[in-house]
Order: sequence, then structure tokens, then C-alpha cells
Amino acid sequence: MSETVFTNARIVLEDRVLNGSLRVRDGKILEIDDQPSQIGEDLDGDFLIPGLVELHTDHLETHYSPRPGVRWHTTSAIQAHDAQVVTSGITTVFDCLRMGSDEDGGFEQGEMRELATAIQQAQKDERLRADHLFHLRCEVSSNNVLEHFADFAEDDFVRLVSLMDHAPGQRQFQSMDQYILYYKSKRGLTDAEFAEFVARRVALSERYAAPHRLALVEQCRERGITIASHDDTTLDHVDEAIEHGVRLAEFPTSLEAAEASHKAGMSVLMGAPNIVRGKSHSGNIAAKELAHLGVLDVLSSDYVPLSLLHAPFILADEIETISLPQALAMVTSTPARTVGLDDRGRIAEGLRSDLVRVRRHEGVPVVRSVWREGKRVA
Repeated sequence: MSETVFTNARIVLEDRVLNGSLRVRDGKILEIDDQPSQIGEDLDGDFLIPGLVELHTDHLETHYSPRPGVRWHTTSAIQAHDAQVVTSGITTVFDCLRMGSDEDGGFEQGEMRELATAIQQAQKDERLRADHLFHLRCEVSSNNVLEHFADFAEDDFVRLVSLMDHAPGQRQFQSMDQYILYYKSKRGLTDAEFAEFVARRVALSERYAAPHRLALVEQCRERGITIASHDDTTLDHVDEAIEHGVRLAEFPTSLEAAEASHKAGMSVLMGAPNIVRGKSHSGNIAAKELAHLGVLDVLSSDYVPLSLLHAPFILADEIETISLPQALAMVTSTPARTVGLDDRGRIAEGLRSDLVRVRRHEGVPVVRSVWREGKRVA
């Protein structure tokens, strides 16, 4: 039997912040007390919060492919990713793996499967400190997305699948100005080359997007995998998501889509970097605006792991109607519930003792210690 006591802590519960102590036994939260304990680790008034649950991060890719065409040592890349994730307070991470190759540097079939297998082996070998699960990001307009997805047909680590279409003139790229910035300018294409590129992407979307979307939805339903829609813009997009049983609306690009998704019972996800920066990097709706309106449910770190911890404190500071427990729920209990992980995301008796000790310095949170299932991992 293993037991740990934390005392003199500001414990962030779902509905309040409690000054007191917490007892952990065998990886579970045993007791929460509003009185200090005479024994145990003194947290010196620091916050004790649930371990963060990250549903959408592309961060692994930056370690695995740090430069165009470069593939880093797989296990080394995974460990580097894991270390940065955990020291940002994330104890459960859904590693995003791209399904479907395209002209924007996609991965070959089998490459994501090899990376996923390496993650599973690293977890088995106790190399990793966070709990890793898989989020398959499926580009429905890709001609080979179903073949890539088939590599994960028997994989229980797959708990989330997002359906996305990055063809020009819709969703994230409803404005051609944004598409020109992302593809023409960055790739250095001439006007003629860009026009040909756009025509190819539109043709692929028209041919493949609808049937691939339906095929993936059917497979996810059969396997009980949570489905996410990506970059919904119109009410028609939201209606389609409702029909498909979507539970997570990732990065809606318009206010009407965000409000309709939230009203329909989906968890609306936006990027934590959007909160920290105060705006979207792609020129779409600001996450703070959705927070002000009460239709922001989940945050993801997207491309900056520490933003997942930083953003909730900003929301609690700047928006009068959002308390710290409510803000932290966007990165703990709500994402956990959305994907059916009912054993974590909250500090409550009987749940996993995934915990993070946090102190704020000049407004920016500092992770001082992290525990996963009662074991200190950072």
C-alpha cells in the first residue's frame, strides 16, 4: 500500500477552491479535507489541480519531423514530446496522428502506424510519464485516408477521430486570402502554379470528402470512438455533425457555428494559444469571444503545450463570469468526459490521483510537481 498526503494546498475542485489537505492511496484520491494535515508534503499555499487532459496537439510532429523531409529517431522524438507535455501539467495526452497524405508534406502510409507502435512500446517500457492515447486526424478529401485509417483498425488506443477537409473556399479556408497565405506565399508558387494547386485540391474534395466522411463515421460508431468535426463554419456543417453523432466541435470558424454546436450538446474546442495571444493565428474567431458568450467548453494546446495551463488562468482573470474552477474544467473534466474518460479530470474521492502543483509568478503559471496515478513524474 502506497500513501501520500499533501497539505497547505489550494485544492481546485469542480465548484470551488479549498484550502486544506488531500490524501492519496494506491494511485487513487482517498480523502479531501478542508483542514491542514499535521503530516505530509507542505505545498506552501500552491494550487493543487487535476492533471490536464489534452485532446488535440500537433506537438509530436515537431519532434518527429523537425524539418521538412527530416525524420528524427522515433523513440527519442516521443520521449522529448512526452517530457515537454508532462512538465506543462498534462497527464493525459491524445497524440494527433495524420491520416491521409497530401501535397503539404503529409506522411506516407504506414509511417503513422510505426510512430503509434513506438509510442505503445515506449509506454510499455515505462519510458513515458504521461498517459498517451491516439487522436486520428482524418483528411477526408485525401484519396488514401481510408487506407491510412485501416492501419488502426484493431487499435484500442484510438479514442478520438476528427473529420477535416482543408480544401480551399470552405471551413478554415473559407477566405481565399487565408489560403493564399498558407499555400501560395509559403510554398513560393506562381499564379499559374497556385491556380493548378487549388483546382486539384477542390477536385479531390468534391470526389472524396463526402463518401470518406460517411465511411469513417460508420467505423467510429461501430467501435465506440468519439467523433470530432473540424473547422465547422455554417449551420449546414453543424447539422451534418449532429447527424453524424459528433461530440466535439474543434475550432469552429464562425460564431454561429460555435453557438449552434454548443446548443446541440457538443463540446466546443478552441486553441489555448488563441487565448494567450488574444486572437486566432489564421484570422478566424477569437476564443475569448466564445468564452464571454459562454459557448467555449474545451481548450487544446494545439502547438504550444504550456498554453494549456496558461490560458485558463487568463480566462479566470479577465472574464468575470468564469471562475478558476470553471476555467480549469475546460482542460480537465470537460475534455475527459467528452471522450468517456470518467476516471480522471477532477479532484474527487475515488478518482485517479493525476495531480499538478502550480504556482503563479507574474501571471504565468509555473508547474512545480506532477503526479500520475499517485506517482511523481515531474
